[in-house]
Amino acid sequence: MRRRDFTTGLLLAGTVPTALAQEPAKQHRIAIVVPAGPVADISETGPAFWRAFFEELRRLGDVEGQNLTVERYSGEGRPEGFDDLAREVVKRNPDVTVALSNAIARAARAANGTMPMVWMGGDPIEAGFATSLARPGGNITGVTVEEGDEIWGKRLQILKEAVPSASKAAFLTMRTSSGRPEQLLREAGQRLQISVIDMPLQVLIAAEFQHVFGKIAQLRPDAVIVTSMGDLLPYRQLIIELVEKSRLPAMYPWREYVDEGGLMAYAVDLSELARHIADDVHEILNGTKPGDIPIYQPAKFQFLINLKAAKALGLTIPPSLLATADEVVE
Repeated sequence: MRRRDFTTGLLLAGTVPTALAQEPAKQHRIAIVVPAGPVADISETGPAFWRAFFEELRRLGDVEGQNLTVERYSGEGRPEGFDDLAREVVKRNPDVTVALSNAIARAARAANGTMPMVWMGGDPIEAGFATSLARPGGNITGVTVEEGDEIWGKRLQILKEAVPSASKAAFLTMRTSSGRPEQLLREAGQRLQISVIDMPLQVLIAAEFQHVFGKIAQLRPDAVIVTSMGDLLPYRQLIIELVEKSRLPAMYPWREYVDEGGLMAYAVDLSELARHIADDVHEILNGTKPGDIPIYQPAKFQFLINLKAAKALGLTIPPSLLATADEVVE
């Protein structure tokens, strides 16, 4: 069920005078654990998020194959296996574990409560990972994708402006969600006169996505909103295809969806978050305790519209909404 890929770092031997032998560069080992998707994507030539991560590590002097070994793991979209996967990671005793998603971080912490960890996920205080953003205080730091409560209302508002007749929206989420986005969307929906119905995925496999979109078709909503949980990102092309097949306008949480054909996104820059994660890894490798590194919370957002996707839907985006877009994809 699980896959693991190792890339072994090589010791560097400097060319020095024979009388003054230079010590080899200190070797570090990190584990990267993602909830879903192929481990092959976790590379300098992979998606933009991972390119930014490895480029930042290289800029800081942490280079895979030189002074850094990277071990890659995927939970393959099956939350019931995360605990076993976390124990497997812990046995390898990495210097730092990069955990993408609350569920992965929670499993890793249960397996070893002191292992240094850099995480990306939801509210770290609500999850029990930190006492505050400024000073986490435990063995975890990283990046929260919780952009603030108002973000979900903003996404629904933009969707309503794009489709003024919309009165029902399906929210594609996961059963492991904290429930906070769902609550915020329902509250915003009451103000905007849109009922929001949760459509949770039980596992992250293609058949489950198809099953849930079959239920969405029966629901006959006017639009779809996709959760910001990073677990779904490896499946973004499948999600976009299923949304297009349903011929529904959709609001996405990351620009990567729009770049690959999705209609709209109101989002932070994932590459920026990747660079912050790399910075945290570098600090920990050089002796800083995770609990002393502030957790980063994004503050800048971009609104993107894909006019090609709108045309395919036969949807005319109001000029007033186009004027507010930070980027329009023709």
